[in-house]
Amino acid sequence: MEIKEALAELRKLEKRKFDQSVDLLVSLKGIDMKRENVNTVVALPHKVKDKKVCGFFNAPSPVIKTVTKLDFAKYKEKKDLRKLIKEYDAFIASAPLMPSVATTFGRVLGPSGKMPSPQLGIVPVETEAAVKAMVEKISKSIKVKMKEASIKVSIGKESMSDEQIIENLRAAYAGIVDALPTKRENVKSAMIKLTMSKPIKVEVK
Repeated sequence: MEIKEALAELRKLEKRKFDQSVDLLVSLKGIDMKRENVNTVVALPHKVKDKKVCGFFNAPSPVIKTVTKLDFAKYKEKKDLRKLIKEYDAFIASAPLMPSVATTFGRVLGPSGKMPSPQLGIVPVETEAAVKAMVEKISKSIKVKMKEASIKVSIGKESMSDEQIIENLRAAYAGIVDALPTKRENVKSAMIKLTMSKPIKVEVK
């Protein structure tokens, strides 16, 4: 089914009391789950939602909530770490502080998938402009990590226009395919769904 037709079908369904997410599901084939590691960041044309971002810097930032180097000692207990990680969607850090960030926060940030990385989250300098640019980049990016023989990512909200959702879907699909070992040969099928709906198979050209 064409993407636009599938969206039309989803929009006919019973309306919920919240703005449902539009998810892209890509089923995979021909991948050795133990040997292949698909882990990438894909930039979308349109922001899906505002993300709460926290920064690890030497000095407080006027742009976002900051945990300064002097505050790192407050997070020795795992429960305090978990509380901080749960409060934010993403974390960024200045490059020189990354070794300390990894030592102090890595044991919880790593498994949660929120560790700042060269792909997304590390700023070379702690300037207002650099922080704003990274926050904007994070708000338009999705992290793709293969944990099983399918990948699911949120590419929009029900309230967005069809054009915005389709552009985000194409960008996400292209990014996922590009990260696969043998590209399109590894794709079994692609489907889209709303939070509360069943998936509909689509052709992504």
